[in-house]
Amino acid sequence: MIEINNSLRVEEMLPEIDNLFKVSAGKILAIDKSWKPGSGAPVYTVSGKYTSRGWTEWTQGFQFGSALLQYAATGDPVFLEIGLAGTLEHMAGHVSHVGVHDHGFNNISTYGNLLALLKQGGVPSAVLKGDGVWAQRFCELALKVSGAVQASRWTSLPDNLGFIYSFNGPHSLFVDTMRSLRVLAVAYNLGQVLMGEQDRAISLLQRLLQHAESTARYNICFGEGGDIYDIRGRTIHEAIFNVKNGSFRSPASQQGYSPFSTWTRGLAWALTGYSEELEFLESLPEKAFTGMQIGGLAGKNAFLKRFCNTARAVADFYLEYTPGDGIPYWDTGAPGLAKLGSYLEKPADPFNSYEPVDSSAACIAAQGLLRLGRHLQAKGEGKAGERYFQAGLTVAHTLFRPPYLAETPDHQGLILHSVYHRPKGWDYIPDGSSIPYGEATMWGDYHARELALYLMRLGEQESYYTFWN
Repeated sequence: MIEINNSLRVEEMLPEIDNLFKVSAGKILAIDKSWKPGSGAPVYTVSGKYTSRGWTEWTQGFQFGSALLQYAATGDPVFLEIGLAGTLEHMAGHVSHVGVHDHGFNNISTYGNLLALLKQGGVPSAVLKGDGVWAQRFCELALKVSGAVQASRWTSLPDNLGFIYSFNGPHSLFVDTMRSLRVLAVAYNLGQVLMGEQDRAISLLQRLLQHAESTARYNICFGEGGDIYDIRGRTIHEAIFNVKNGSFRSPASQQGYSPFSTWTRGLAWALTGYSEELEFLESLPEKAFTGMQIGGLAGKNAFLKRFCNTARAVADFYLEYTPGDGIPYWDTGAPGLAKLGSYLEKPADPFNSYEPVDSSAACIAAQGLLRLGRHLQAKGEGKAGERYFQAGLTVAHTLFRPPYLAETPDHQGLILHSVYHRPKGWDYIPDGSSIPYGEATMWGDYHARELALYLMRLGEQESYYTFWN
C-alpha cells in the first residue's frame, strides 16, 4: 500500500512544480513543431515521439489544453497562442460530436480552460483583437452545446436512473465517463438545458446525478455482497445492460485485464470524477436539487453523502492496492504481478519484466485524493482529510521527479511509464523488453500539468482551481 509521506508540504513542492513547467515547455513546443494535423490527434509516444492512434480523437483537447495550462502557470504568451489557435482551428467538431462520451475531456480542457482565463482577465486584450466579451460568449456557447450533446447520448434505467453511454453503444456504461461529466456541470452552470421532443427541457444537473448514481451502483463495488469479487472500492470498467428493459447484465472490460479485476486508470477516473463533482455539488444552492428523486436519493445532503462515500471507497482501494510510492501497475489483477513478489510493499518498478505500471493513472488519481482530502477537512474530518491529502502529495512528489519526469529534451513526453491499451498490445515495447515502459500519453501529460497547476495555486495561496471557475 502507499507509504504516505506526512511531512510533505505544498509550499515545499513549489520548486518541483516550477521545474516541471520548465521541462513541460520544451515538450509542448516540440509537439507543436512536429505534429501534422492530417495524421490525427497525438495519443502516445513511440521511442519518445508522439504518434496518433485511429480510434476516437479523445486526446485532441489534452494537446491544446496542455498549452493553455502551461500559459496559466507561466504566463508565457507563446503557449496561449498555441492553445488558442488549436482550439479555434481543430476543436469545433468535438463540440457537436454525437458519437463519443469524451466531451468533458476534449472541451473542458480547451474551451473550459480558455473561458477560465478570459473570466480571470488572463488573456491580453491584444490577443483578443476586439471585444473580449464576444470571446467569452464564444467559449460559453461551445461549452453549452457540448454539455447538451453529451447529455443526449442517453440510456434510461429503472428507478429514475440512466447513463451517458460509451462509444460502444447504448448498452455500455464506462467508468471513465465520471470525469467527462464535468462538461454537464459547466453547461448547467451557464444556464443550459437539453431540449428534447415536444420542447421538453431536460436538466443537465439531473442527468449528471443520474449518471453518477448509475456508475456508483454498477461500476463501483462497496463490499456489500454483489458477488465474490465485490471488494470495497474496486471499479469495473464497463457495465453492460439490456437496453430493452434497462436490466444490468454483466461487468466487462475493454482496457483492463478482466471484468473481475481493477483497471487502475478507470479507478483513477472515478476517484477524481467523484471528488471534483463533490466540490461542484457543494457549490450549488439547496434549491438546485428541488424535485430531484434519483435512485432513492433526494436533497443536496443526500447527494453529497453519496458522492463522498463513493469517492472514499475508491480512494481507500487506491491507497491499499498501489505500491508504496503511489504509482499503480496497469491492472490489479494482471497475471504477471504474481511473479513480482511483495510488489505492494515497495516502490513500483517500471523496468520489471512482467507487467507495466501506468503513471497516467497516478497523474489522474493524485488530484482526486487532494480534492477529497480538502473536502473532508472543510467538513471537520481533519484526520481523514489529511490522510487523503498527504497521499495525493506523496503521489505528486513521485511523479514530478525521475524516473517519471522526462527531463531529457529529446523525449516529447512529460511523464514516463504510461500505457494506453495493454490488452490490444498498442503500446511500444523497447527492444529487449517484454513489456512497455519509458513512454508517455497525452492524457497523462495533461493531467500532470493540471495537477501541478492545482498545487501551484494552493502553494501560492491563489484562487482555488476548479473546472467550473
